[in-house]
Amino acid sequence: MTGPVTESDMPPVSRAPADPTRDGVDLIPSHRTDVAGLSVRRALPRPSRRTIGAWCFLDHMGPIELDRERQVNVGPHPHTGLQTVTWLVSGELLHRDSLGSEQLIRPGELNLMTAGAGVAHAEESTDTFRGELQGVQLWVAQPESTRHGAAAFEHHGELPRVELAHGAATVLVGTVGTVVSPARHDTDHVGVDLDLRAGINLLPLAPGFEHGLVVLDGALEVDHRLVEPGHLAYLAPGRHELALTTLSPTKAILIGGLPFPEPLLMWWNFVARTRAEVTDAYRQWQSEDDRFGVVASPLARISAQPPSWLTPPAP
Repeated sequence: MTGPVTESDMPPVSRAPADPTRDGVDLIPSHRTDVAGLSVRRALPRPSRRTIGAWCFLDHMGPIELDRERQVNVGPHPHTGLQTVTWLVSGELLHRDSLGSEQLIRPGELNLMTAGAGVAHAEESTDTFRGELQGVQLWVAQPESTRHGAAAFEHHGELPRVELAHGAATVLVGTVGTVVSPARHDTDHVGVDLDLRAGINLLPLAPGFEHGLVVLDGALEVDHRLVEPGHLAYLAPGRHELALTTLSPTKAILIGGLPFPEPLLMWWNFVARTRAEVTDAYRQWQSEDDRFGVVASPLARISAQPPSWLTPPAP
């Protein structure tokens, strides 16, 4: 489920990032928001922590029971300057985009769409699925070297795993130890699905990366701090490994990367650098310019209200 990002998520004036607590873990509450009638936990961006590496967005959706009346449908909408990373732990969704892609995504499969200069897509419930839906959607900010390039889409039905003492880590993007995901990555970053049993698990980390940990189900301890659904645990660079303690089965997502060196302006579904870029993208989407193409979806195309800097102040 994609965006949109609002000014409550990422205000125009940046605050200094929160410093990790003295034990090295900063717990940041997620924000409840609505996407297509579905309440999601938005862990990133938050006013005190806008990015973790190149990761600039993380929504945790569900668990929610879908049936004939309750569906999750997000109509065609645009993106620029980012990659969408969609990962389900239960349920299924259908992805369609303006490149002509039509891909069913199920648990254990990765969808990665690169927006570059512009792309549009839709996410739909299927007619046949009934049951629990849960997963995450993340955005990765593209660097200057690729963000004006061509859009692309890839789907990975199988991903490499790292076996742990009491569980497994699936490498969605990047590298864990010597295990490398086949998914495209334009910056030095990592994304990992953690499926843990009770016990202590050690996961190797790149010491130059900052990391974030989001629990989907269950709970775990990091440096004696309890992490449960509804919070993001931020870990500053400098760690060579991560010790995760669980008392019961737990599902979590770990993201990380080298601190992103470029200033970002995020508005709606666009990741840019300046207001002028966002203004152009907004106007081109509203005018149905060819920049974003056409999505072959039965759902209605989504429009946006203009950004605040184009809205005249109230008298």
